[in-house]
Amino acid sequence: MNETFSATPRSMTIHRYRMKRGALRRRARDISVMLVVLVCATVVIWTWDRTPTSAFLPPESHYLKLQSEEKVEKLPTALNTETKDSYSSAIPFVNKEESKEDSSDNKDTEEEEEKQVEEVTVSNTNRGKIPTIEEKKGEHEVIASEPKYRKTPTKEDFKLEKVKHEVAVGEGEATETTHIKETNSDPKSNILATDEERTDGTSTARITNQACNYAKGKWVVDNHRPLYSGSQCKQWLASMWACRLMQRTDFAFESLRWQPKDCSMEEFEGSKFLRRMKNKTLAFVGDSLGRQQFQSMMCMISGGKERLDVLDVGPEFGFITPEGGARPGGWAYRFPETNTTVLYHWSSTLCDIEPLNITDPATEHAMHLDRPPAFLRQYLQKIDVLVMNTGHHWNRGKLNGNKWVMHVNGVPNTNRKLAALGNAKNFTIHSTVSWVNSQLPLHPGLKAFYRSLSPRHFVGGEWNTGGSCNNTTPMSIGKEVLQEESSDYSAGRAVKGTGVKLLDITALSHIRDEGHISRFSISASRGVQDCLHWCLPGVPDTWNEILFAMI
Repeated sequence: MNETFSATPRSMTIHRYRMKRGALRRRARDISVMLVVLVCATVVIWTWDRTPTSAFLPPESHYLKLQSEEKVEKLPTALNTETKDSYSSAIPFVNKEESKEDSSDNKDTEEEEEKQVEEVTVSNTNRGKIPTIEEKKGEHEVIASEPKYRKTPTKEDFKLEKVKHEVAVGEGEATETTHIKETNSDPKSNILATDEERTDGTSTARITNQACNYAKGKWVVDNHRPLYSGSQCKQWLASMWACRLMQRTDFAFESLRWQPKDCSMEEFEGSKFLRRMKNKTLAFVGDSLGRQQFQSMMCMISGGKERLDVLDVGPEFGFITPEGGARPGGWAYRFPETNTTVLYHWSSTLCDIEPLNITDPATEHAMHLDRPPAFLRQYLQKIDVLVMNTGHHWNRGKLNGNKWVMHVNGVPNTNRKLAALGNAKNFTIHSTVSWVNSQLPLHPGLKAFYRSLSPRHFVGGEWNTGGSCNNTTPMSIGKEVLQEESSDYSAGRAVKGTGVKLLDITALSHIRDEGHISRFSISASRGVQDCLHWCLPGVPDTWNEILFAMI
């Protein structure tokens, strides 16, 4: 009994000690949990403050990017109710369209025209130097001496390439000057860039065509070029533009291919183009440079081979030689295997022109700056892909020679500021692009493009004052374009905010001065060179390759 009584207090003391120790352990555990929660909460709050949303989202590369295909049937629409005569019937084709006349641009408008095209200024240290095609072995570029590829580089080829982002300076300044700059790896390798540059130090590779800036890239040598023979494509190619039929003996310019910087450009194949354009119509509307692009496309589709099965469907689009005219207002051909139509309509100013007195052959013509060509108003519902251009006919010589009188709102223009040719041209481009944009909802399947200005390369004068372009060495003034914005600022501003896309070819064509017909024309007068039109095959083929990639 005494033993039991004496043991009880001791047992109770041990029991109380154990209970106290258990409580302390539980409290320590609770405190530890609370500390962990507080630390986690602090980390979360700190991370959220820095990157509120992206901190908890997977990286962009893990997203599944889907690119929808447009399979919209073209909806039939009623013909435009306007009854104005088409430009082809009002102004028939005459010999003025030939290369000698089209190369002309009067001095009084040269400054206005040059505001729309970049001027390449070579530094005094580079002046007189002609870089060779071969580059130094250490240069990280595709160059003339390296193996030739049939297809453009894949996206893997660009993963380790650093992308330079150009900052366009003075977007509103039409007189911004672009300069030829030297690469770090080779002082003889010139690149074309804007006045200010910015390198962000990151490596990117845009591989989707939607994000690709096809105007940014470089010319590379490709032994599988040209895409057709200039001496065999006689069915579509005018002899005045086929340099293989002239006295020219250096054809290195035919072996160059344009390679976009941040993406791969799909290789052009005639059969692939026809499948893509099955039951569709491609229309080029513009001046003689537009006609060159049209003839280039016909040669590219056919591979330069004769196609007796191709149908002449010009009358379906009003292309009939008018009485007393030299040729129709355009051409239209249909490839029967896919029902694909390719056409060209002559509209040198991309606005409506009509005679003031249809009974007088010597009458003046109203040049409606605010009205699109009658051809577009009449036949737009039959077109699926439209490519427009204008530029080199906006000079006093053309206006006076053709008796064109500027009209706005149906009456002669009285605005002195608008009468300046540069302003009139820009006003017309904006007006026509705006009208086409307004028609897009009515034609859901229509894809419209405005092609930027094709540069001239007259040196030491004009076409009729001894101007020349004697260089025959490819890439001698540069080979790479790094600028983000188009050199044709009026064209870039005209399409901005519209559904009309810019086919930007100005800068990439600017560094191809060796590609012109130059002194080799078989029809030019002595001492007269054509530094406006291009040898075919040649630079316009690249315009069509980019167009093919964009459609």
